[in-house]
Amino acid sequence: MGKNRTRKVGITGKYGTRYGATLRKLLRKVEVSQHSTYRCAFCGKDSVKRTCVGIWSCKSCRKVVAGGAYSLSTASAVTVRSTIARLRKIQQESV
Repeated sequence: MGKNRTRKVGITGKYGTRYGATLRKLLRKVEVSQHSTYRCAFCGKDSVKRTCVGIWSCKSCRKVVAGGAYSLSTASAVTVRSTIARLRKIQQESV
């Protein structure tokens, strides 16, 4: 009977009809990403979960990583990582 209770709204069904549909859709994206598991860069398993804001820990290898508030890596972190790699490559070529 209660199988399709939040079929459309998913995790934001707990808010009922409050706050408006658009805000609930935005919040759904955030909550789904923060509660999902991510792949660990150290051991390769899908076991990294969020412990608190910005702190992500792997359950299998027990590594703790600082990341974004709602997802393991942010868009700006990816940009910074690629810029640092590019600058390192340029520096090694010049030496």
